[in-house]
This record gives sequence, C-alpha cells and structure tokens, in this order.
Amino acid sequence: MNTRNEPWSVLSQLQRHLNQYLEADGANGSSAATADWIPPADVEEYQDRFVLKMDIPGVDPNAVDITLEQGILSVSGSRAKDRVENDAVQRERTERVSGSFHRRFALPETADSNGVQAAGKNGVLQIVIPKQPKAQPKRIKVALEN
Repeated sequence: MNTRNEPWSVLSQLQRHLNQYLEADGANGSSAATADWIPPADVEEYQDRFVLKMDIPGVDPNAVDITLEQGILSVSGSRAKDRVENDAVQRERTERVSGSFHRRFALPETADSNGVQAAGKNGVLQIVIPKQPKAQPKRIKVALEN
C-alpha cells in the first residue's frame, strides 16, 4: 500500500484549531469554537464608515445570518459539502472546508447600528457600517447676574 505524506494538511488543521481557540468566547454555544471553519475577513475604516469584507465562497449570501446587538456584529452561516453524484470517485483530497461558520466583531461606539447594509458578490460578503455623525461642540453663553 502506498501512503502519501501531506504535511500541509496537518498545518492547516493546526491553524484552524488555533483560530477557533483564539476566537472562542466560551459563554456562547455558537461561538467560533463550535464552528467548522472561520472565513477570513478584512476590516477597513473610513472617515464616515467601517467596511467588513469576508470571504465566503460557495455560500449563498441570502442564507447568511447577520445580527448587531450591544455593539457586537455576528455573522454566521454554513457551506454545504459538494455531493458526489456517483460512486466513481476512488480517492479524494479535500481542502475546502464545509459546515458552519461564525464570526463576531466588537464595534466601537461610533458605529451607527441603524444604517448597516450587507451585500454579497463573487464569494465576498461586504458589510458597511456607517459612523454616527460627530457631536458638534456647542458654545454656551454665560449670562451675567444682576
């Protein structure tokens, strides 16, 4: 029997487990610790908004659950495993992880939860979170007492 050594698969598994451990919040059963995979995300800050871009290829953007509660943005969903239509596959090498995912992001107080928008295109979920307008300083005139 011929066995092929795949050292990179072990490293990928280790990286996934480390990410799950580091993102685990322990108290919530739907945390990253219970997720099957963790989609990579980029966060950009602009003068008037935050933009979150998350890679979720193979996931229907309409099936992604996005919630914002008490300053925590939660994004979750799942990617189904490709089903083989016949039994002709003799060997398989799987690198694309399937199953559920869950990510949480703590937003600063400047985030405006009322104007959040999300869209998906080409396997990338983009969430735009506007910033609240800055409070303008108000000059208070001191009245002289008689």
